[in-house]
Amino acid sequence: MANQGAKKRREENLKHMKNLALVVLCSNAIYILGRIVIFNSSVTWKHYIGMIATSGVYHVTYNWIKDLSLPTYDDKGELTDGGFDLKSPGLCSYLHDVLYVTAFVQFGSIFSDKFWYAFFVIPAFAFYKLWTLILYPYFFLSQKEEPENEVTRKKREKAERKANKPKFAKARR
Repeated sequence: MANQGAKKRREENLKHMKNLALVVLCSNAIYILGRIVIFNSSVTWKHYIGMIATSGVYHVTYNWIKDLSLPTYDDKGELTDGGFDLKSPGLCSYLHDVLYVTAFVQFGSIFSDKFWYAFFVIPAFAFYKLWTLILYPYFFLSQKEEPENEVTRKKREKAERKANKPKFAKARR
């Protein structure tokens, strides 16, 4: 029963990728049916550009997730790793979010062109993460520690001795 976990992960990833492919295909089909076929009187060249843009976003994010989910095999063709856990937090989770936001925007833009503004959530969140994790700590938080001089060393040692003293002593009888 070796590599049972890898086999299970591979099966989970295959099922998950089928579901993501279904999301992408259904979103595109609903957009084409709803916007281009049913509401065709209000379609402009911008809607075709939007369709191409969302298809590009789908292509990039889906293929990136698919590459993460691919299992690895050894020289004998035996499964060694079932692929990345697609339910784990981090980059994979962000890629899923981009895919779902794209589906939301595409579905909502059938009814109103204002839904395209929801795409600004993606770069806004990316900037937020960049700011909180990289830019702000790098530029505004001091990483330098000043060398400890004799006075501060003595104060620190005194505070440590005081903290190690028992606070309550037993009463004498």
